[in-house]
Amino acid sequence: DLNVGGILILPKGFKLASSSQIPKEVKAKNKGVFISPYSTEFDNILVVGPIAGKTHQELIFPVVAPDPSTNSDVKYLTYPMYAGANRGRGQVYPTGEKSNINAFGAVQAGQISEISTSEKGESTVTIIDANGTKASQVIPAGLVLTVKTGDSVKVDQPLNIDPNVGGFGQEETELVLQKPARIIGYLAFCFCVLLTQVFLIIKKKQFEK
Repeated sequence: DLNVGGILILPKGFKLASSSQIPKEVKAKNKGVFISPYSTEFDNILVVGPIAGKTHQELIFPVVAPDPSTNSDVKYLTYPMYAGANRGRGQVYPTGEKSNINAFGAVQAGQISEISTSEKGESTVTIIDANGTKASQVIPAGLVLTVKTGDSVKVDQPLNIDPNVGGFGQEETELVLQKPARIIGYLAFCFCVLLTQVFLIIKKKQFEK
């Protein structure tokens, strides 16, 4: 069972709902899920995880929209929203180095002259090219090598079985901030226009008679 995590980037002004603002049914679905802002400065970015993926097939982010009547920077418009989710461990460490859920490719073409294993389980693969230049690279512990001493390899040829069974996905969508009174007003306007058209047709029929 792989862990999952998620990130939601909201427009500025939108933020995580407080506990008192979250409905009971949402609280029940989000039981065991802790969602938090990325930081106090970027409270419109929400993160969650890692959590068990088997019991959390769906993530619900309770969000509060800003009020344009109290915030002049917010308008009744359509705003972009970005969401991302990760399943399994990350493929890159914060330092930029690959984690041990990657396929490591050969740094140069040539023949493998030596494969050694350290006490920590890391494998060091030494490759000699046609000019006699040696290049060594370390394969993290836990990975299964697909090559052996004496094999010839090409540049970027995988040296181990790719263990990555997770992945990352992202989606971009839109969020519409709308006021109920504006919708009611629009519907009332449409009804008046329709009613006017009906009266005009009736009047036209009476005039033709």
